[in-house]
Amino acid sequence: MKSSATRPTAFVLTATNHGTMLVNRHDYVEKDSMGYGVGYQLLNTSAFDQEEVDLALNLLESRKVNYGAGVVAIDCGANVGVHTIEWAKFMHGWGQVVAFEAQERIFYALAGNITLNNCFNARAIWAAVGATSGEIGVPMPDYFVPSSFGSLELRKTANTEFIGQVIDYSALQSTRMVAIDELNVDRLDFMKIDIEGMELDALRGARKTLARHTPQLMIEKIKSDEAAITKFLTDLGYSLIPLGINVLALHRSDPLATKMQAQ
Repeated sequence: MKSSATRPTAFVLTATNHGTMLVNRHDYVEKDSMGYGVGYQLLNTSAFDQEEVDLALNLLESRKVNYGAGVVAIDCGANVGVHTIEWAKFMHGWGQVVAFEAQERIFYALAGNITLNNCFNARAIWAAVGATSGEIGVPMPDYFVPSSFGSLELRKTANTEFIGQVIDYSALQSTRMVAIDELNVDRLDFMKIDIEGMELDALRGARKTLARHTPQLMIEKIKSDEAAITKFLTDLGYSLIPLGINVLALHRSDPLATKMQAQ
């Protein structure tokens, strides 16, 4: 019997505060003697951005209180699924989650983590989120080279972040791209958009859905045109609240927005 050849290992199974998860042990980049990356946080602290997760759970709870059970949340740029899993477990029996991830290998971990944690009210979709539905070329990093894979930008710009390795933008994997409006959802309560510079594209592809369902939004802004995002959302009746690298957007009709303004 021929012995198996040795193979390197990237993804490992680890216990975290969010549940048992598949995590890439190379998901980190060192800057100024500090480590960054989803995997870095999970493997070194057992949690990822807990304050942000807790805020999202509170927002989901507010939608249940104000609009009833049946809450629907969309996770754009789900990575390995910290938010997705936390939301799904929290909303067991009264809400559901749809998670999008554009990087194929990370999508596999996302789907695995949903399964490992028995989140039957969550589903994962291998796709990018954009202004239109169709296809997009996704770069293919080397997942054995230490890098912050969640920081990968699908489109190269003059200010593209160095994630820990040089990315070849001439070798792309054709991947599905989805405009949220094309989903024709019957309800949408909350959406997180963390897609490395394509946040405005995602909003433009969700214009009709935002106008119809007025969901709460948590948007990463550090790689996007914050002024353009602000104008887009205020034109739709949203008020924006800065949250560090993110912005929280609440529609003026949302009872939580009225409550926060009164405080």
